[in-house]
Amino acid sequence: MRAIAAKSRSVKPYLLAFVTGLVAACGFEPLGLWPLTLVAFALLLRGIGSAPRMRSALAQGWWFGIGFFTLGLNWIATAFTFQANMPAWLGWVAVVLLAFYLAVYPAMAAGLAWRHGRPGRLRLVMVLAAGWIVTEYLRATMFTGFAWNPIGVTLLPTFVSRDAVLVGTYGLSGLTVLLAGVILLVWERHWKSAAALAVPVLGAAGLVAIAAGPPPAATGTPVRIVQPNIGQEEKWHEGYDEEALALLRRLSGPPARRARLLLWPEAAITRPLENQLVYRYYKRETEATLNEVGLTLAPGDLLLSGGVTWRSTSGLDVTSGTNSIFAIAHGGRILGRYDKAHLVPYGEYLPMRPILSALGLSRLAPGDIDFDPGPGPRSFDLPLVGRVGFQLCYEIVFSGEVIDPKARPNFLFNPSNDAWFGRWGPPQHLAQARMRALEEGMPVLRSTPTGISAVVDADGRLLASLPWRKAGVIDTTVPSPRPPTLFARFGNALPLLFALLLALAALLPERIAARRKAG
Repeated sequence: MRAIAAKSRSVKPYLLAFVTGLVAACGFEPLGLWPLTLVAFALLLRGIGSAPRMRSALAQGWWFGIGFFTLGLNWIATAFTFQANMPAWLGWVAVVLLAFYLAVYPAMAAGLAWRHGRPGRLRLVMVLAAGWIVTEYLRATMFTGFAWNPIGVTLLPTFVSRDAVLVGTYGLSGLTVLLAGVILLVWERHWKSAAALAVPVLGAAGLVAIAAGPPPAATGTPVRIVQPNIGQEEKWHEGYDEEALALLRRLSGPPARRARLLLWPEAAITRPLENQLVYRYYKRETEATLNEVGLTLAPGDLLLSGGVTWRSTSGLDVTSGTNSIFAIAHGGRILGRYDKAHLVPYGEYLPMRPILSALGLSRLAPGDIDFDPGPGPRSFDLPLVGRVGFQLCYEIVFSGEVIDPKARPNFLFNPSNDAWFGRWGPPQHLAQARMRALEEGMPVLRSTPTGISAVVDADGRLLASLPWRKAGVIDTTVPSPRPPTLFARFGNALPLLFALLLALAALLPERIAARRKAG
C-alpha cells in the first residue's frame, strides 16, 4: 500500500501538468478562453517552483506541453481523413507524436526556470517568461520551424496585445507568463511583487494603445474577396476544376464600371497557369484557362489568385512544381507570380521520399510531385493597388518573416486553403494572421475556399469576415497601412532582447548582492 501511495504521489505532479496544459490550450480559438491560459500558467509556475529536482521540473514542462499541443493542434488529425492511403486514426497518432516533440520546448523553459529562478517567486516568473520567449522562437526556427500557436496569441482579445508592436508575438508570450505570475503572486499574497509585474505590463500596453491614435483611413480601392466553399473532398476530383472555376467567376460577378481588386483563395485554379512541358496540348490548356479567367476582368481590374505551376527538367514529364499566387490582368495576362517559400512537410513535399514512398506513405495533399520553395517574402508593384506583399497560407504564422524588408507593401494578401484543417484550424490561422497585422502595422486580406476569409486592418482588428463553410463574398475597400512599427523595423531581435532584459533583471540583483557579501 505504501508503495502504491508513493507511486501515486510521484505521478500526481505530471498528471496535473498534463491537465494544466490542456486547460492552457483553451485560450486559443475557437474557444478563446484566454483567462484559463493565465490560470494554467500560474499553476505551471507553482508546480515548477515546488519541484524537488531538475528532472521533475523538466518532466512537468514536458507533460504540460503534451497536453497543450495535443488539444491545440487537434485539427491536424482532420487532414489525414482526406488521404485515402492512410487510416484516419493515424492522424491522432501524428498529433500525439508531434506533441511529444514540441513539448521539449516547454520542458526546456521549465528547466531554465527551476535552475535559475528559485527560490524567489518573482525571479521564477521572470526567468520562465524569458525562457518561454527564447524556446518559442527556437520552436519557430529549428528543423524548418513550427510556429503555430505561440501563447501570446491568446491575448489578442485584450488591450495587452498592443504591446506586440514593441516586442512581437514571442515577446507577448513572455508577457502572458508575467501576467500568469501576477495571478500566482496575488494567490500567495506577495502583493508588492505582483504590483511590480502588473504595473509596467499593463501600463505599457495602455500607453501604446493611446499613442497609436485612430486607424488610418482606407485607400478607397474596391476589393471583392471570394469564398467559394469548395471542400477538400471535392476540390481535386477529376473534372471538378471547370465547375470550381465557373463558381469562382459567378461569385466574382460581372465586370464593374470601376476598376476593382479580386481576391481568390490558395490553389483556386487547380490547372497549371504556367508549365514547362513541351506538349502542345498542355500549352493550349494553360492558354484556355487564362483566357477563361480573363473574361472575369474588365480593363483596369486586377485578380490575385492562388494557382500552381508545373516544372520539368526535360520538358517531357513533370518533375516538380510551385504553389503560387498569380497577379492576372484583363485578357488573362500574368503580371507577376509569387512562389510559396515556407512549405509544409507532408503537405507540399514529402521528406525522405524514397523511404516513405516505399512504406506506402505519401503527401497528405493530393499529387505525387513535390513543390519547390520560393525565395521568401516579396513585394510586387502592381497596377490599381501599388505595392503588394504576399504570404501563402501557413507562411503567415511566422512572426517577423512576412514582409520584404527592402520593399514595404501597402497590404499583405494571404490566400489559404484551410479546408482540411477541421473546425479548430481556421480560426487559429486567422488569429495568427491578425497578430502579423498588429506587429507590422500592415493590413492583411485573406481569401480561403471554405473560410475564414477576412479583412484585417493595420491594428489587427477584424473588419469583415465570412464564416466557416459558407459561400460568399466580402465587398470592401483596401485598408491603409500604418508607419512601420518598432517591431517592423527590428523584428525578432526585440523579443530576444526583452528575454535578455528579463533574465538580467531576475538574476543580477542576487549576483551583485553575493559579490558585495564576499567583498
